[in-house]
Amino acid sequence: MTHLQIRHAPAARARETRVEASRRTGTVPERGARLALAGRGGKLILMTMLAISFLTPLSWMLSASLKTEQDIAQNPMGFIPQTWEWHNYAAAFESIRPFFINSAMLAVINVVGVLAVSSIAGYAFGRLSFRGRDLAFSLVLATAIIPGIVLIIPQYIIFQQIGWVDTFFPLWVPRVLTPVFGTFLLRQAFMTLPKELEEAAKLDGLNTFMIYARIMLPQVKPALAAVGVFTFVESWNDLFGPLIFINSTHLQTLPIALAQFQGEFFSTTNLLMAASTITVVPVIVIYLIAQKYFVQGIASSGLK
Repeated sequence: MTHLQIRHAPAARARETRVEASRRTGTVPERGARLALAGRGGKLILMTMLAISFLTPLSWMLSASLKTEQDIAQNPMGFIPQTWEWHNYAAAFESIRPFFINSAMLAVINVVGVLAVSSIAGYAFGRLSFRGRDLAFSLVLATAIIPGIVLIIPQYIIFQQIGWVDTFFPLWVPRVLTPVFGTFLLRQAFMTLPKELEEAAKLDGLNTFMIYARIMLPQVKPALAAVGVFTFVESWNDLFGPLIFINSTHLQTLPIALAQFQGEFFSTTNLLMAASTITVVPVIVIYLIAQKYFVQGIASSGLK
């Protein structure tokens, strides 16, 4: 070591000691920390702007549903009603009640059916060993790349021949019997469970179905909640299926009623917005109830 290095070594060590102490006390802001803080701030601003863009139409819809038709005409972009017309909801619900019941019934059938079929299929593909398992699962996933619009004409011909057109069967049978996404999500969830659960259950004398129903199924509640929410929203918002397969007015669902019968049932904007708000409420309630399990289910399945 040279004389110059020896002379500057104590000063360098002292400087390093001061910098390290400053870092521990937080008195020296690092460039990386500033960049990270700026990045978080940018993300927060972006998320706020996205939230505003989503909430503004919903807020206007809620506001318009509580206004009089004259108030909407005079101040269409105002968010505060001059008078709060709560009876708009009663009048709107009276008009859409049969369609609401149809949509609710179909949503329940779809959710229960999809959860039953996809959980059994997911357990079989994720936990059982049988010949051709991986090939069968690959074929199931391959069906997801087929556009649904391609199958409409063959489905309509088949359903017409067996007498299912203008019934509820086309609106739930295909969805319940082919839950590709639910099968994949639940398979991923079942695969994360330890083998010791099954081994202990077998020692207790449980058969395969008992292990699935009593041991494994309760362990994947978050994934079940995620599949249930997705299925409910898909069924509740389905417009294309009823438009193709349903002809009778008394069998129509909410999306069809709002889109097709505005002039007949909702001659004013406030009643239409009230009916639209009623349509949105069940989806929001279902998501709020299952939000915790929904997020856990997506995280546990490995989807991001």
